[in-house]
Amino acid sequence: MPVTVVIGSQWGDEGKGKIVDLLSEDLDVVARYQGGANAGHTICWDDQEFVLHLVPSGIFHDNTTCVIGNGVVIDPVAVMDEIKTIQDLGYDVEGRLLISHNAHLIMPYHKAVEQARERLRDADAIGTTGRGIGPAYMDKFARTGIRMVDLLDRDTLRAKLTHAIEAKNNLLRSVYGAEELNVDAIVDEYVEFDRLVDPYVTDTTQYLNRALAEGKHVLAEGAQGSLLDVDFGTYPYVTSSHPTVGGCCTGLGVPPTEINRVIGIVKAYSTRVGNGPFPTELDDEAGERLRSVGHEFGATTGRPRRCGWLDLVALRYTAQVNGFTDIAVTKLDVLTGMDELKVATTYRYNGKESARFPSETQTLEKVEPQYETLHGWTADLRQATSFEELPTNAQDYLTFVQDFLGVRISLVSMGPKRTQTITVPPADAPVVA
Repeated sequence: MPVTVVIGSQWGDEGKGKIVDLLSEDLDVVARYQGGANAGHTICWDDQEFVLHLVPSGIFHDNTTCVIGNGVVIDPVAVMDEIKTIQDLGYDVEGRLLISHNAHLIMPYHKAVEQARERLRDADAIGTTGRGIGPAYMDKFARTGIRMVDLLDRDTLRAKLTHAIEAKNNLLRSVYGAEELNVDAIVDEYVEFDRLVDPYVTDTTQYLNRALAEGKHVLAEGAQGSLLDVDFGTYPYVTSSHPTVGGCCTGLGVPPTEINRVIGIVKAYSTRVGNGPFPTELDDEAGERLRSVGHEFGATTGRPRRCGWLDLVALRYTAQVNGFTDIAVTKLDVLTGMDELKVATTYRYNGKESARFPSETQTLEKVEPQYETLHGWTADLRQATSFEELPTNAQDYLTFVQDFLGVRISLVSMGPKRTQTITVPPADAPVVA
């Protein structure tokens, strides 16, 4: 069976967790391929709500195996706390959660360095979550990181950790003027972590490829969004990994030839957390309304999200980069009650109009989005069970998005619950021009 990849098409927070949870019911394996505990995927079912940070969003389906791939950087404390919480909810985790032996660990010194660096940058701060994600990836590519497999040999682990902590203490003291970390305490803590995590660690690349050979269906789950990709996003205001489709192959060890479906998750408007350019941002009553009605506060940090109109210039760019086969539109219900809806279709820069998305920050900060205005609706969308049952203006909004992108809408989400979703079969979908 093939691999389906679920990707955030904007700056993250598009509702990937719900869509992955929804699709996982009929899948064999859900695998997370990049990012760390800075991501928050919110799952709602019955009267329960849970925010996942590292464990894949398929964990609440008993027949689904979940994989944390080698491309993820893992905070040991966070992952063990998350496992315990899921177990306390009554779900079996051991035997259903596999963690790559090649995944890198986030250490206390990674968090300390990131937080100290952000304080020093002050006004020029990137706006990170302070979870140590960036410094962990830095050590990975500097070939000085600590991997899960290093936990297997306690003497080697102690030697590597001691060397790494001493180096980071020198950096914290000399460059950032920050407090040093206790070497022995951290070494003892992570030697103990080996015992706790051992039942979950395996060669996940081998497992995934064997599963594919056996005809199992794998869903690959990305964190953050395409516009935060370290290469294709709004650099330097990006994450430290590849949320785009290429990150699936390098973060799991599955070949690109196995991928046959790439679902882009598109929020019906735009949001962004942290600093960086945001062409369609609204600093008015409409923006505040989107934030309030959409409950736009970070699942991981609680920070209020910046809100704005849907940016189709940016979306067409991410659709091209990822090769979306179809898209899932989320939070359409948040737009209910607004008289007029705007969508950006081009940018104006230096007196010229262009359909190109300039991922370079210097240009993107200066563009003026050019909008098409569409009619809003007032009817409650959450009662609809098919595309045809949506208000005509809501149908028109979706059709406009689909026609502009040239990518079929296959799912429409109108609320946090699993049941508040419309599946749009190809034959019933709006016709793409």
